[in-house]
Amino acid sequence: MSNEEKEVTSSDDKSNSKECESSKTPADSSCEAASPTDGVVTDNQPQSSEEAVHPDTNEVKPDTQSEALPSGEAVSFKLVYNKTKYDIEFPLDGTIKQLKEHLSSIINVLPAMQKVMIKGLAKDEKTLRELGVTKGAKVMVVGSKLDDVVNVNTPKSDSSSSEKPSTTTSTKEPLSKQKLHRKILDKGLPDDVMPGIKNSKDVLPSYPLSGMVNKHGGKVRLTFKLELDQIWIGTKERTEKINMNHIRQVVSEAIEGYEQYHIMGLQLGPTEASRYWIYWVPAQYVDAIRDTVLGKW
Repeated sequence: MSNEEKEVTSSDDKSNSKECESSKTPADSSCEAASPTDGVVTDNQPQSSEEAVHPDTNEVKPDTQSEALPSGEAVSFKLVYNKTKYDIEFPLDGTIKQLKEHLSSIINVLPAMQKVMIKGLAKDEKTLRELGVTKGAKVMVVGSKLDDVVNVNTPKSDSSSSEKPSTTTSTKEPLSKQKLHRKILDKGLPDDVMPGIKNSKDVLPSYPLSGMVNKHGGKVRLTFKLELDQIWIGTKERTEKINMNHIRQVVSEAIEGYEQYHIMGLQLGPTEASRYWIYWVPAQYVDAIRDTVLGKW
């Protein structure tokens, strides 16, 4: 072959190679055969496909499960809910939070809607051992089923627009300065009022709260019937038995000049006009009353 023929052949090869590179498509087998890296790409594709599927196949769902109950000594006690008694056996080192989860399928009340009463409102992080639960002890649970809460709260949406203006007006002036409450507060502390403690939080006592007055100046006594999920408002004339899940709201405010006592309103209907006002409520029991009536949901 002459030098001219070699140069022609070489230039033809180069031009063919450039044409192949410029027009190469995935379906062009003749170009693929000429590429030394095609085999590597082909081998890597299944691997990347497997890597994309791999995390899904190893997905672990048990993380959403509740924590296991502690093993060890258990205690048998009587549970009272809605006038019904249940025999319960539960680990002494189990927490109130775990007890609520255990009870949810028994009494058909969601854990978040349960209030466990053991010498007052029991906190979620406490264990039965820490709370002193012994064999045969009585433990009370109060709380509303989800359907009951929905039924009670539904009318609120109809009256929300009418409630908001009155709420904003009440915040402009402290309750203890409003004319409605001033006529009661100006009479001074009742002679038999219970001692109040400022900046303190106590659980509800086992006896009724007394020495308070209503908007008419009459004596008021509050009794919490946890086994019935009721609060009894006693006056000289009568005793009103109110289901706690019928109380829409609990409002309170420290009395100016007597911060160890509060004005408290129990809203029994859809509007603020339905509030039952109670005066000279000891400050240390305000949070306990609110938590007992409404719960911490």
